[in-house]
Amino acid sequence: MNTPLLDNINSPKDLRELPLEKLPQLAAELREFLLDSVGKTGGHFASNLGVIELTIALHYVYDTPHDHLVWDVGHQSYPHKILTGRKNRMNTIRQYGGLAGFPKRSESEYDDFGVGHSSTSIGAALGMAVADKLSGNTARSVAIIGDGAMTAGQAFEALNCAGDMDANLLVILNDNEMSISPNVGALPKYLASHVLSDMRGVLHELKHQSARVLDRLPSMKEIAEKAENKFKAIAHEGEHIKQSLSLFENFGFDYTGAVDGHDVIQLVELLRELRQRKGAQLLHIITKKGNGYKLAENDPVKYHAIGKTPAAETSGSLKTPVAPPPTYTQVFGKWLCDQAAADSRLVAITPAMREGSGLVEFEQQFPTRYFDVGIAEQHAVTFAAGLACQGAKPVVAIYSTFLQRGYDQLLHDVALQNLPVLFAIDRAGIVGADGPTHAGAYDLSFLRCVPNMVIAAPSDENECRLLLSTCYQLDQPTAVRYPRGSGCGAEISGSLQTVPVGKGVIRKQGEKIAIIGFGSMVQAALTVAETVNATVADMRFVKPLDIDLIVELAQSHDYLVCVEENAQAGGAGSAVLETLAEHGCLKPTLLCAIPDIVTEHGDSAKILDDLGLSAEKLLAKIQAFVK
Repeated sequence: MNTPLLDNINSPKDLRELPLEKLPQLAAELREFLLDSVGKTGGHFASNLGVIELTIALHYVYDTPHDHLVWDVGHQSYPHKILTGRKNRMNTIRQYGGLAGFPKRSESEYDDFGVGHSSTSIGAALGMAVADKLSGNTARSVAIIGDGAMTAGQAFEALNCAGDMDANLLVILNDNEMSISPNVGALPKYLASHVLSDMRGVLHELKHQSARVLDRLPSMKEIAEKAENKFKAIAHEGEHIKQSLSLFENFGFDYTGAVDGHDVIQLVELLRELRQRKGAQLLHIITKKGNGYKLAENDPVKYHAIGKTPAAETSGSLKTPVAPPPTYTQVFGKWLCDQAAADSRLVAITPAMREGSGLVEFEQQFPTRYFDVGIAEQHAVTFAAGLACQGAKPVVAIYSTFLQRGYDQLLHDVALQNLPVLFAIDRAGIVGADGPTHAGAYDLSFLRCVPNMVIAAPSDENECRLLLSTCYQLDQPTAVRYPRGSGCGAEISGSLQTVPVGKGVIRKQGEKIAIIGFGSMVQAALTVAETVNATVADMRFVKPLDIDLIVELAQSHDYLVCVEENAQAGGAGSAVLETLAEHGCLKPTLLCAIPDIVTEHGDSAKILDDLGLSAEKLLAKIQAFVK
């Protein structure tokens, strides 16, 4: 890998010492470094390739870390990390003890704001700008937000506020027509139809006409006619562009753009000018997700994030790879299609997570019953409530971490009205490399207190299908939460069979110790039970709890152990203790759950072990507790 310029850059100060004309070469070297680095570690990919020139230009013009750069979501922060002293640690990204996959304040002084969820950058950068103004600090604040993240309500709330404040803020709209999937909704279409296509069309035609001058010399009359028509066309296009500008100008922003986001020298010149301007500024740049790597350019959805590049096959190795068991996401996707075929009332909703939530096949089979509402979790929930009011049966496919953003709507719009909306909650518990911003560690706690809710936690893949079918049939709000990745390889029934609501099952009968397991932790409990001869109960439901089963276990065993992959505070174990206290049958009870800490990123098995939730650590805990 030949990167002579990049090799000598260990901070933005080094970058700013380069002559301007060297920046295109640096961009090429940074792209080469990124291709090599992410190929070895895995991680977010296409989004980072799309902002290389922008990242260089920002650090070249702005006096970081004195000035503030706030990256929205953070999928595109790898070039930023490389240029801010972390180049030699990129081989550790998203690994336990290594660099985080997102900006993280405790990791670097150049990470001004910790992110992971979308549409927060404008509000955070505005807060920094106002604080600097109040303290007399001359620092400038920049929010870098994609057009996908701009569709969320929080971004528009911040725009509305910023445009009416006397604060020096630059918002850079990185327009690549993508979030993880292609963008949906009126705003992306508005930007595309009124700005991108019109400007590109005008520029393309002007270049085309200029080239033709070299081929032939037309008459003066022909020149006059062409000039008149061209000026009319430009004036017409200008009206469309003016309409587009009004969207941001009506929010109180001075608009600049749209400009080529891969022309690093032009970006530097523009940013130098914008840094001197007062008030709210918006720079609209056009980029291509995956730029510089054809596979990612052609399929930015597939290459949004990648795993490690597989090692070359050993010569002579003829081993047939073993197909992995289906993931919980795939189990959900198959169930959803089967249930939709059986019930025409079913509709599916996703907030911009079609691939991640397993909805690709559903969209293909039932396009009129599929709704991607964009990065708008709050709207997704209220939209589902409206559908339910008119007799539809909505299934909201959403990650646990993103459901947090629609909590008020879940409570106010769905639960208080007792509407039959099923929340299929993916990525519950520890999620691994994406770290604490994406961990689904709190859903049992924040859902337990919601009236009318039924909450199910499947212990394997077949249980996931059973509990989805069961909750879908109920005429009230329900949630089925399941972990990321594959389960234990349980055989999956193809039926739409249901199970009794609020009833658990005994998976193993033992003595003295009863392990009350919820969801993913049942498998670890069964492993532990073989050593300590414990009874294992798969509770299936967190709400309503199987009170009869809990009381019976307390009466017939000396010790109780509750295990769950959720925050201990207010979780399923708390519900068990409340039940025992209410029925006057308290026994020595050990709660095993995620403690009151911010979890780390890295291998999920390693993190669970550190949290005391691996089978080995659970066994040690239980033995010490009983002793």
